[in-house]
Amino acid sequence: MNPIVTKEIGEVMDAVHFNPELSLIIPFEPKMSKKAEMEYALKIALDKVERQLRERYSNEMGDLVIHKLRNIIKNLNYHTHKKSIAIYVSPVFEKILYLDLLVEEKIIIDGRFEIRDLIYCKKQVHKYLVLLLSNKEFKIFIGNTETFVRVLANTSESVYAYINEAPEKVANFSDTGERKEIVMEKFLHHIDDSLGHILNSYHLPVFVLGTKRIVGHFLKLTKYANKIVETVHGNYEEASIDELKNVLLPFVLDWKTLLQKNILNQLDEANDKNKLAVGMKEVWEAAMSQRGHLLVVEKNFMYPIQDENGNDPISWGDKPYYKFSYVKDAVDAIIEKVLANGGDIEFMDEGALSSYSRIALIKFF
Repeated sequence: MNPIVTKEIGEVMDAVHFNPELSLIIPFEPKMSKKAEMEYALKIALDKVERQLRERYSNEMGDLVIHKLRNIIKNLNYHTHKKSIAIYVSPVFEKILYLDLLVEEKIIIDGRFEIRDLIYCKKQVHKYLVLLLSNKEFKIFIGNTETFVRVLANTSESVYAYINEAPEKVANFSDTGERKEIVMEKFLHHIDDSLGHILNSYHLPVFVLGTKRIVGHFLKLTKYANKIVETVHGNYEEASIDELKNVLLPFVLDWKTLLQKNILNQLDEANDKNKLAVGMKEVWEAAMSQRGHLLVVEKNFMYPIQDENGNDPISWGDKPYYKFSYVKDAVDAIIEKVLANGGDIEFMDEGALSSYSRIALIKFF
C-alpha cells in the first residue's frame, strides 16, 4: 500500500489559516472515466462550492477563493493514474493533492484540513466473497454491487471426486448414511482448504449460502469462521446470478453493519494471535514502532496531549511534534504514523469498540 501521508499533505495540514478556507475532496480517475464526464462532475461540484461560499462570504475574499479554485480545476492533470483529488484553497494558500484513495465527494468550508477528512471520505467498496454450498458441489464468487465473478477453486468442486477417499469405496453415493457423512465431511474440508487459498489473495468478508444442515456442518469445521459475516439458509443450487444478488441485497444495503462485523472479527483473530494492541498506551507504542497494519478507532474519539493537570498522558519524546504537523490530538498523530508506514484506518460507530477502550491496532503479522 502506498502511504497516504506525504510531505504535500503535511504542507496542507500546516498551512496558515485565513478564512474562507475550502477543502474539496472528489473522485478523479482519468484512466477509468471519460474526460467529458469528469469535467461535468467537476462543474457540478464547483457550482455547489460557489453557492455555499457566496452564502457565507459575499466579499472579495470569497471571490478570490472561487477564482483560485476555478484556476486549479482548469489546470488539472488528466494524465494521472491516481483515483481522486483533494483541493485546499484559502486566500493565502492553495494546494492540489492527487491521491490513491477511492473517495466520496466532500466539501468542507472553514474547517481545517485534517488527515481524518481523507479517511472519512474513503469510499467503501462493497466487495465480498460468496461461498455457495450444496450436497453435490460448491461454488465461490467475488461479488459487488454490480457484478458476480466465479472464482475457480484449486480443487474439484464436485462431491463425487471425494467418494473414493472414504475408508471403503462406495459404488453409489446414496449408500448408508454413515458413508455419506464421511464423504461429506471430507468434501467440506476440501472446500475449507479452497476457501483459505482464495482468502490469501482476496481479504474480503464471506457470505455462506446453503441449506441449514450443510451450512451447520461447514461452520463446525471451518478454520475461517472469523471471515464469515453472514450465513443464509436455503437451497440455492440452481439459483441464477441475479437471484443470488437479490438474496444478498438486504445485507449489502446495510454495508456499514456488515463491515463493522468483519472488522470486529479481525480484531478477535488478531487478539487470539497476540497481534493486537488495545487502548491508547499500547496503540501509541505499537504505531510509533512502525508495527501498525490496521488501526480501528471510534469516530470522534480524541485524546489530548495533556490532561487537566497539565501532564502528558503519553510519552511524546523531546518535543510534542510529529513529522508533518503540530500534535494537538494523539489519535491524529497515530493515524498519520500508521498511514505513513503503509497501514490502513477504519472508523467505527461510537460504542462499537467499548471492549477495546475505543481504539485498537492490528500489528503486522
